[in-house]
Amino acid sequence: QQRRYLRCLWAANATTTTSLAATPVASDNGLVGSRTNKSGLRPFTLLQKWQKSPDSWWLRFALPEDQTFLAEKAPTIPTCISVHYNGTTELGDHSVLKKSYSPISHPSTEGTMDLLVKAYAPRPGGGVGAYLCDMGPGETLQAVLKSKRIMHESPGVLHRWDHLGLVAGGSGVAPLFQIVQILLQDPTDTTRIQLLSINRIEDDILMREELDQLAKDYPDRFSVQYSLTDPPDDWKGLTGRGSVEMVRDALPSPSTNSNNKNKNRTMILVCGRDDFVCTWSGPVVRAPPKADGTKGPKIQG
Repeated sequence: QQRRYLRCLWAANATTTTSLAATPVASDNGLVGSRTNKSGLRPFTLLQKWQKSPDSWWLRFALPEDQTFLAEKAPTIPTCISVHYNGTTELGDHSVLKKSYSPISHPSTEGTMDLLVKAYAPRPGGGVGAYLCDMGPGETLQAVLKSKRIMHESPGVLHRWDHLGLVAGGSGVAPLFQIVQILLQDPTDTTRIQLLSINRIEDDILMREELDQLAKDYPDRFSVQYSLTDPPDDWKGLTGRGSVEMVRDALPSPSTNSNNKNKNRTMILVCGRDDFVCTWSGPVVRAPPKADGTKGPKIQG
């Protein structure tokens, strides 16, 4: 099953680089968690759901009762959870499947967490998205908060860049939307953000209403453009999956002074399926093994 990656395209010198549960609670996927168990799984109960496209849903979950924020110690750091679900492997054997999701809600949201989930058809080795989208209010999932995602030596996004470009492929807009919220809702941050959302057809564009509203609310700091790979004849936006012309039109220019870290700092973040990220950021490979024999870090570009 293809995973989603958040990767950095341009660094300050404009070169391509890499970044990027006490009482048992039985959930409807058959896993048993507790408020704090050995695996770190916590129970999240679905409160509401809204359909955002023919196969995607906005899901709002209640945090565990003893938790105010999803990440208690870092309510301004982008977050990501790993959902655990009883499914089957590609060979048909029973197995606990895990899939990562970045919430679209701000990390400082009290008491709840919002996910944007695409319901890929159930299949051996997959089906987590379909399971989540089929949940009803009152049902509970089991998930664990993942480690902070390090982007060029830091997990934080506030006060780091003057210009930030975001490239989203389909539901890859979810983690980027959270970053946008973190930046725009901080009155002391002045980052100018340009987001490019690429989809096959217009119905596939996720969070369009919310993104357009942010562009109206923050006209001096946020803009968004959309591109379709299979556009209708009357489509007025961009077309295609990516090109030099698209980069120049929809994203900020590279940093102008690589020797001055405090002048015109530009960063581009990309999120989508593996093949989409490869198109924009290059293939992912491994560096040589470490001295202790473990795998080397992933390198992209």
